[in-house]
Amino acid sequence: MAMFVNDGGMLKCRYQGENLWLIPWGENALRVVARYMGEPELPGWALLEPAASKAEIAICGEEATVTVGRLKAVVRHCPDRPDRLTVSYYNQRGELLLAERAGTDALKIKPRQFLPLPGGECKLVVEFEADESEKLYGMGQYQQEVLNCKGSFFELAQRNSQASVPFVLSNKGYGFLWHNPAIGRASFGYNLTEWVAENTRQMDYWICAGDTPAQIEKEYADAVGHAPVMPEYGLGFWQCKLRYWNQEQLLNVAREYHRRGVRVDVIVIDFFHWPFMGDYRFEEEFWPDPKAMVQELESMGMKVMVSVWPQVSYRSENFKEMNAEGYLVRSDRGEDVQFRKGDEPVMFFDFTNPEARKYLWEKIKKNYYDYGIETFWLDEAEPEYGVYDFENYRYFSGPVMQTGNLYPQAYARAFYEGQKAEGQQEVVNLLRCAWAGSARYGALVWSGDVHSNFPTLRRQICAGLNMGIAGIPWWTTDIGGFVGGDNRDPAFRELLVRWFQWGTFCPVMRLHGVRDPREDVFTKEGEPRLGSGGDNEIWSHGEENYAIFKRHIEFRERMRDYTRKLMDEAHQYGAPVIRTMFYEFPQNSLCWDLKDQYMFGSDVLVAPVAHEGMRERAVVLPAGASWTDLHTGTVYAGGQTVLCPAPMERIPVFLRDGSHADWVGKL
Repeated sequence: MAMFVNDGGMLKCRYQGENLWLIPWGENALRVVARYMGEPELPGWALLEPAASKAEIAICGEEATVTVGRLKAVVRHCPDRPDRLTVSYYNQRGELLLAERAGTDALKIKPRQFLPLPGGECKLVVEFEADESEKLYGMGQYQQEVLNCKGSFFELAQRNSQASVPFVLSNKGYGFLWHNPAIGRASFGYNLTEWVAENTRQMDYWICAGDTPAQIEKEYADAVGHAPVMPEYGLGFWQCKLRYWNQEQLLNVAREYHRRGVRVDVIVIDFFHWPFMGDYRFEEEFWPDPKAMVQELESMGMKVMVSVWPQVSYRSENFKEMNAEGYLVRSDRGEDVQFRKGDEPVMFFDFTNPEARKYLWEKIKKNYYDYGIETFWLDEAEPEYGVYDFENYRYFSGPVMQTGNLYPQAYARAFYEGQKAEGQQEVVNLLRCAWAGSARYGALVWSGDVHSNFPTLRRQICAGLNMGIAGIPWWTTDIGGFVGGDNRDPAFRELLVRWFQWGTFCPVMRLHGVRDPREDVFTKEGEPRLGSGGDNEIWSHGEENYAIFKRHIEFRERMRDYTRKLMDEAHQYGAPVIRTMFYEFPQNSLCWDLKDQYMFGSDVLVAPVAHEGMRERAVVLPAGASWTDLHTGTVYAGGQTVLCPAPMERIPVFLRDGSHADWVGKL
């Protein structure tokens, strides 16, 4: 017989060595933890301590229920299945949202399987019944042209261009967070939903109910933390390339933008502005006066962002101290070499170590922050191992197999806490990866080192929309793609124009990439340094395209007050900045299937052009609103699909219900 106990408002269930707890964790949410042969723990991987919430618990024989707002969980011990307890979740109308796998007596498969590993930990498999008609969204950033996750498999691991954020939103009216940073997988089959942690101590997930996607996203943000207030310099255009390799080159680019009257909010100094990985300072020969450089850029209205990498070379001036203090990631087998930059062996900095975070911030403060640099590019945030042998690495937080997905969140945290301790009120830092809870540390995530082609562009649109659903509202890409672009090539120029037009309606508008032809770089003594890519400024790709780029930057400026409003909504309500169509029109079944158009906030419908040679495209205008063509002023009734011209100068954009009439004809 199962044992059910109401312990101060949480339901505790004990049966055959398993302890299962259902804990109110929000107004309409539960945290569900279970451990075999031990008491569950409540680690704060992503979930914050919740405000007190009212729960109703009822225990009746072999069944117990716990109700929190719109969510009701039912735990049953079925006499015909004596080896298991099963949990089912319902909304306030009694409609089934999600149910653990019931299994059959013949199969003898439990819904929660704790499979023992040598050393006492376990491999965890948790299975739920599948609803063939269900639609699921989120899971972070994966390089696939897929918006609805149903029928998809996901590796729960961080890689360059892959950010695993294991939260899904269902069209049935619930949100689900797999609150476990272990390496694993998730499968959303038509016959079964399965979550797997390859090495862990216990089960831990969070589930909420909501009548709309907006309600679910707000509940989720309350649980894992809201994005901060976006600084004003996050609203405009950011200029970047791989790489400005000296101070005068950077200043000349900034001066030219200023001379042309093009506003740049942020200009970026990329990696290898240092002597060796892990030095965390400017190399004096190329950057002789950073403080004066920052002051001049500030006088032109530009913030400086500098790249920081977690790689630490054996040749770094800080390596011996970091290694001795235990501030570096360890390899369990073989050499402590986790990457090679050319022939240079490197290890990774361990951001999961609180003392290491403090140590590094002191270096950053002395060598960057005290010069007036207040925003940072936190690259390689996965981190990018030379070989992704996750089972061979170990963090302060535990083996990577158990805690590896936490790394990018801890990376963001190190800088956020340092900046806040200095009194900085608004924080935004650019990272190449994220996990649940990263948003609360000012993480602006970009989609990694993606290639310069149209199929990749299409994948980024889906990735950005799913990142917003997964609780990462600040997101961007390398406009034009990172690698493979030659600014002399007409085909690349077409791609760049289309990417730039779409980037105008992304949360952050940022031009970056390594372009051909490239440039070699040497010190005065002839020692080679990392080379520089070709020119990547808006005047670098032809006069006709320059006019398009400048006009779009100016339109981004025209939208500044509106974009600020969207950032405030992300901060207050957890709302994505770029939103799936169903987020704004959840009652419209067609909107749950649209993956190539979206809403920039609530007022602006954007239809990117993401196919080579495309000069017109179909746009679905949802019912329940009227739609004004931004370019022509033509007003369309909702509830129809229109074929829109898409010449090289523009992409289709529509304004909802007569909003922003002063924008019409300005792009």
